[in-house]
Amino acid sequence: MKRNYRNKNKQLPAQQKTGSILLSVARILLGLVFVFSGFVKAIDPLGFTYKIEDYLRAFGGVFEQFSVIAFGAAVALSTLELLIGLNLIFKVKLKLSILLALLFMAVMTPITLYIALKNPVSDCGCFGDALVISNWATFYKNIVLTALAVLLLIFYNKILPLFIPKIQTILMVCFIGVGISLSVYCYLHLPIIDFRPYKIGVNIPNAMVVPQDAIPDKYSTTFIYKKNGVEKEFTLENYPKGDSTWMFVDQKSVLITKGYQPPIHDFSIINAAYVDITEDVLYKEGYTFLLAMYDLSKSSEEGAKKAEVIYQTSLKTGTAFYALTASSDDEVAAFKKKTGVSFPFCKTDPIALKTMVRANPGLVLLKKGTVVGNWNWRDFLPE
Repeated sequence: MKRNYRNKNKQLPAQQKTGSILLSVARILLGLVFVFSGFVKAIDPLGFTYKIEDYLRAFGGVFEQFSVIAFGAAVALSTLELLIGLNLIFKVKLKLSILLALLFMAVMTPITLYIALKNPVSDCGCFGDALVISNWATFYKNIVLTALAVLLLIFYNKILPLFIPKIQTILMVCFIGVGISLSVYCYLHLPIIDFRPYKIGVNIPNAMVVPQDAIPDKYSTTFIYKKNGVEKEFTLENYPKGDSTWMFVDQKSVLITKGYQPPIHDFSIINAAYVDITEDVLYKEGYTFLLAMYDLSKSSEEGAKKAEVIYQTSLKTGTAFYALTASSDDEVAAFKKKTGVSFPFCKTDPIALKTMVRANPGLVLLKKGTVVGNWNWRDFLPE
C-alpha cells in the first residue's frame, strides 16, 4: 500500500504536465484555425460577401432580402473569427472567447450539415480561396472544433492567463481594430495576399487546360418509363430498350463524384457582334487591358471615368482594351450614355468577373494571356 501511494505521487506531476500540454495544444490549434479562417476572409471581404450572397440565394425566400447586409456581415464575421482565434492563442478573456467559439460552432455546424446533405453551394467558403474543402469535410472539421471548444470550456480554469484584465481588454480592442481595418483596406484596394486563380503570374490558357488523364465527373443516371399507367425507374443496364410497350417519361442524373476541374473553367469573352474572341484576346502578343464590371448597376461611375482615361491612352499606344460585363445590351447602352465612356464592351460570365478581380470596376493587365497586373478602380493611374 505504501509503495502504491508513492508511485501515484510520482505519476501525478507527469499526468498534470501531460494534461496541461493537451490543453495548450487544443487551445492553440482551435485558435490557429479561427485565425486562419478569419484572416483569409478579412483580406478578401468581397469574396466572402459573394459567398454569403450565394448562401442567401440558396436558402431562398426571406433570406434573399438580407443580401443588402452581406458585406457588413462579411466584415463582422471575419473580425469575430480573428478575435476568437487571437484571444485563444494569447489567453485573452479566455472563458468569453471559448463561449464565443462554442456559440459560433453551434450556429455553423448545423448549417454545414445542411449544406453537406443538400449541397446548395459547391463549397462552404470557410477558408476562402486559400483552401477549398468539400462540404462533408467542412462538417467533420466543425465537429472536431466543437469538441476542442467543449474540452477547453471544461478545463479553462486550469489555464493561467498571460495578462492582467486591463491589458486583456486593450488587446481585445486592438484585435477588433486590426480585423476591421484589414477588411476595409482590402475592400478599398485589393487583397494583400491573392489566392484567386487569376492572381499575378497565372497564365490563363494554361489554367484552363484539362489533362488527358483527368478524372471526369461521375453521374448516376436513371430513366423513368411508364407502362399500363405505372411508372418505373430503370438504370442504364436494364432500361427497356426497344420495348415499345414502355413509354419514356423522364431522365434523372445525380452527381456521384466530382471530377477534375481546372483552376479557371468558366472564362470566355463574347464581343458586341456575339463572336467568341476568347482565344484572340488570350493569345494576343503584347499587352491587353481587361476592365471587369460584372454588374453595371453596381459599378462605380467614377471608376468607369478613370478607366476611360486609360482607354484613350491605350488607343494611342496600340494596347488592346476590353470592358467585360454580364449586364444586358440595354444596360450597357444606358451606362455609356450616363457616364460618357466609349470603350468597347464584351460579355463574360459574372462569376468569372467576380473572381478575376475583387473590384467593380477592376482592371487586369495581360501579356499574352498571363496576368501581369490588377488594380481596384481607386488605384487606377490615368497615364
